[in-house]
Amino acid sequence: MDVVDQATRSRMMSAIRGKNTQPELKVRRFLHAYGYRFRLHRKDLPGNPDIVLPQLMTCIFVHGCFWHKHENCRYAPTPKSRPEFWENKLSKNAERDAKASEALQRLGWTVLIVWECQLRDAETTLNGLVEDLRCLENARQE
Repeated sequence: MDVVDQATRSRMMSAIRGKNTQPELKVRRFLHAYGYRFRLHRKDLPGNPDIVLPQLMTCIFVHGCFWHKHENCRYAPTPKSRPEFWENKLSKNAERDAKASEALQRLGWTVLIVWECQLRDAETTLNGLVEDLRCLENARQE
């Protein structure tokens, strides 16, 4: 049973952003500060990646743990109201994400995923991301 009425829940859910979320903005600001230039939400690529670094052939998805069903994440519990609905919806989201990543990889793109919960330790996560990108840069130069 939901703790708020249907109109309130509808208003709350419609306020949730799909683009330009706080975690996404945090990653973008960090990458920009390190000199990376990128494109956003490219509709011509499978899954409309959040951040695209064309020169590195790399796509970065910044996933919210709940909406993208981060397995075994304490920040992604299944809601108590209508659990069957949510399990089905979130499973389909995760399936869609996997298909998009596979399609990008088949096209030659490297896919990196940053989970919202990882950004709780932003410094470690973002430094690791930059390290991954530098490895990709070095591999492309060889």
